[in-house]
Amino acid sequence: MDFSIWVDGDSCPVAVRDLIIRFALRLQITTYFVANRVIPIPKRTSLFKMIVTESAEGAADDYIVLHIQHNDLAITRDIPLASRLLDKGITVINDRGTAFSPESIREKLSIRNFNYELAQLGIKSDNINRFDKKDLNNFANCLDKILQSKIRKTHLS
Repeated sequence: MDFSIWVDGDSCPVAVRDLIIRFALRLQITTYFVANRVIPIPKRTSLFKMIVTESAEGAADDYIVLHIQHNDLAITRDIPLASRLLDKGITVINDRGTAFSPESIREKLSIRNFNYELAQLGIKSDNINRFDKKDLNNFANCLDKILQSKIRKTHLS
């Protein structure tokens, strides 16, 4: 493939990671899992690369931003990282099946920053969203759609 998948592994749910692995195996796509700790990935193939960064704040994010290529796909729930990647023209989705755009990321950053300020003031948000089967289905559909689109573009080039 002329593109790779980059996964922000620090907060990626196991079910999402397993789904990414299944898609990557079936389509033979090199996939990088980047985290500040080792996360379990299959060792039976050279398609999967586990990159362990130092534990400093943002080290995994910085590594992804530095090494990702223009046609690659990034998977992260980290809004500031998604914003940095979109600024580079990278396709970015989260683990719930949302494909980020430059327009949507501005709103998400605003909400995130507002919630962060509330937390700093000691005001807790009731924004506890559990990851469920619907989220996994949404993610699978989004991932499939984007991968198929990238494969078509690769074959047309």
